Amino acid sequence: MAEESTLEVAGTDAATADGPIKLPQDVVITDAGPCKKHVKVTVARPAIDGRMNEKFTELVRNSSGAIDGFRPGKAPRKIIEKRFQKEVLADVKTEVLMASLEQLAEDNTLSPLSPPNLDPAAIVIPADGPFVYEFDIEVRPEFDLPDYKGLTIRRPVQTFTDADVAKETRRLLESRGQIVPKDGAVEPDDLVVADVVITHDGKELNKLSEVRVKVEKQLALSDGVIEDFGKQMAGAKPGDTKTFDVNLSQDLPTEALRGVKVQAAFTIQDVKTVRLPEWTPELLSQFGVASEDQFKELVRARLERMLEYTQRQVARQQVLEKLAGNANWDLPRDLLAKQARKTLSRKVMEMRSAGMSDEQILGRQRVLENDAIKSTAAALKEHFVLQKIAETEKLEIEDDDIEAEIERIADQSDESPRRVRARLEKEDLIEPLATELLERRALDLVLSSATYEDYTLNAADTDENAVATVEQKAVPETPAS
Repeated sequence: MAEESTLEVAGTDAATADGPIKLPQDVVITDAGPCKKHVKVTVARPAIDGRMNEKFTELVRNSSGAIDGFRPGKAPRKIIEKRFQKEVLADVKTEVLMASLEQLAEDNTLSPLSPPNLDPAAIVIPADGPFVYEFDIEVRPEFDLPDYKGLTIRRPVQTFTDADVAKETRRLLESRGQIVPKDGAVEPDDLVVADVVITHDGKELNKLSEVRVKVEKQLALSDGVIEDFGKQMAGAKPGDTKTFDVNLSQDLPTEALRGVKVQAAFTIQDVKTVRLPEWTPELLSQFGVASEDQFKELVRARLERMLEYTQRQVARQQVLEKLAGNANWDLPRDLLAKQARKTLSRKVMEMRSAGMSDEQILGRQRVLENDAIKSTAAALKEHFVLQKIAETEKLEIEDDDIEAEIERIADQSDESPRRVRARLEKEDLIEPLATELLERRALDLVLSSATYEDYTLNAADTDENAVATVEQKAVPETPAS
């Protein structure tokens, strides 16, 4: 049986000492499916007639020049009503609808995920009787939070070695280096030039010529991901052919190929490497340091930030498992599809706050996009839990918090706060930034009372998110027949 809650709000036509005028409206909220409610609002007729009367009275009082043949303020009421009925009704509808929706939000505990499915142009105030409108709205699932204080959390830790610093140094300097030929077999961080043939069930889908790829753990094409690319490519030489499984995106135009695994045969044409630049005052100044030792300190600080990011991601997963592991939330596919962009934006903000480069963010973004439904479902569940904690603890984000975070991102990226804000506004990321800050604050509150069990992060774990990207598609828009 569908859950139903009815709220009757008595109203008056006069302001009270307790606050603003309340509309006389009845609200009926019913289940309309997973994470969806149907809302029916009935506004009593006196509220409509009262506002209509006020507006016509004002028109009569100010009718100077509006009605030919009558002195200012002397036009008959009936003539005013007949001439301006349509305009007044439209104004009253807008005012009542806005006031009704605001009152609805104040008096009910709906937690919307998106704006209501409501078309104001299709709503009509009848000539007689109450004003009724209805809509569907997607909401967060309803659940009870277990005790979230005093949790036991497993926390990854890592002591960074000189080899770790050297690897991160290479990553930071590669874009300023020189690409040169290499003799010998493929190794991690090399560049491979290859011709690629994509097949599925023995049928050729696409050919790519002279694709240049960096050898990382994973490779993300525009529409698919190769998970163990680096491991399988290691040791290859020019002339060799290596075949990889490509997990295609769930958002492909060709429905029959969505989420399908296809094969990519890489025939190696050339192997190259990057010769890093020499240390010069000009190079050091680009990173805001004056010596190689200071640069190494900068690198260690970046590695620590990345470790903190990893720790927080691991903690979020555990908090979700402990607080909502048994919750059976049925998240509809259409809801997940609509929330995918917002969820991805929040993830991007987390990565920016961790100090990741645009290249690193792009790689992780591609992996998340590859199975948008799955990644969105996991991220939304984290979002629901942390938002519920924030509401329970009455946590809020102010404009000053956003400005402080923009300054922190600017400091990490060596940009001006004005430039960072302009970029965030252009990419429509200010709201996701505020959401990410609120969730971070909620997570901090949970973690502040947690007991930690540390474990050492191994090399395989630290390389898990190393993703190379190429712009080519595994499958063209119209696959070969």
